[in-house]
Amino acid sequence: MATEMHVNGSATPSDWQDRYYHVDQILDRPGPRTDPSFLAGDEVKDFLRNKCKILVIGAGGLGCEILADLALTGFKDIHVIDMDTIDISNLNRQFLFRPADVGRPKAIVAAEYVMKRVPGVKVTPYYGKIQDKDDEYYLQFNLVICGLDSVEARRWINATLVNLVDPENPESLKPLIDGGTEGFKGQARVIIPTVSSCYECSLDMLNKPTTFPICTIANTPRLPEHCIEWASVLEWPRARGDEKLDTDDPEHIGWLYTIAAARAKEFKIEGVTWSLTQGVVKNVIPAIASTNAIIAVLAAACCNEAFKIATSSAAYLNNYFMLIGTEGVYSYTFEHEKRDHCPVCGGEALEIPISREWTVEQLIELLTEKQNIQIKRPSLATPEKPVYFQQPPQLEEATRPNLEKKVSELVPDGGEIVVTASSLPFSLSLIITYT
Repeated sequence: MATEMHVNGSATPSDWQDRYYHVDQILDRPGPRTDPSFLAGDEVKDFLRNKCKILVIGAGGLGCEILADLALTGFKDIHVIDMDTIDISNLNRQFLFRPADVGRPKAIVAAEYVMKRVPGVKVTPYYGKIQDKDDEYYLQFNLVICGLDSVEARRWINATLVNLVDPENPESLKPLIDGGTEGFKGQARVIIPTVSSCYECSLDMLNKPTTFPICTIANTPRLPEHCIEWASVLEWPRARGDEKLDTDDPEHIGWLYTIAAARAKEFKIEGVTWSLTQGVVKNVIPAIASTNAIIAVLAAACCNEAFKIATSSAAYLNNYFMLIGTEGVYSYTFEHEKRDHCPVCGGEALEIPISREWTVEQLIELLTEKQNIQIKRPSLATPEKPVYFQQPPQLEEATRPNLEKKVSELVPDGGEIVVTASSLPFSLSLIITYT
């Protein structure tokens, strides 16, 4: 599926008269809020238009706006990653796409459209996953902007950019600008890896995830979601072995849907659909057409921060901007502080007090539901031995009996448990204490 296109964006390189007149009013002279490192004049304009390389992750509703805004602001070397193809339902809010584009990769179509409309801009699209790329790929950029609809993808790129930082190499620090919408609410934030709070630090601000006890989905399903979870968590590894579930593969989703529908029929449960199956296993943040105005505002906010960081022409956001449009329009800016126990940038182990009577299964449910952790399908191990592993199937089967055991039988008071998940490039250290 992964496809990379290098398109010559300099076919019409000439800039029209006064193209940058208004932008140059900012770059030609310092102002009262200018960063001390700002050097007005041709040097900063040359960097912005000829040297700065920027990565946009996501070419959906927010990504389309971001790409257009960046090109019109003066960024001329833009890369974009998106793993999706265009669906007809996207056309009411993703304005770079047309009916003839349905079925084509979003990244490629968006790149073609922006280069066609804004002469001299080079947009390099990649049709695939962010996980396909290695550290060297991300190190080539000056900054990264996210316009994603997935919490897991945000957590992955956040952890990746934090892990890239080498204290002895300032060039390894890549600022991350994250924008997102949900319904009539939205946010934009600036993350300076290892310096400011990262995405993981603010995980407790997200809505509480929906989880289901393993015993319920295995024995007494009552909801369509129980059947879908049974198909993905228990039946997939049993039937497909070591094959990794790809929640973006239509064949995999179709298989889960078929299995979940059969399970639902057996227990006389209604409501299992393809879209619900996809939503349960992907944990996708929903979007609606009415958020177009909010999307435009947040795209402008993200690109404004990119411009300020790239040019040092003004102080950048410190570090969180919220926009709420449910009743009127309300915005709020504040500094979200770093969390000492953040598994990505904090470095300290997190202490978890639990009852001595708690089982391993109860601890797993806590880790899934706890606002500042939210690890879906976690695997647990002590420094000496595995406690419960989700994968591979043989190890899951071998450690499954531990689910019913008390944690106190496996881990001493004050002992350490390391939590991992296949979807996240980091581990979380827990110190277990008993109450």
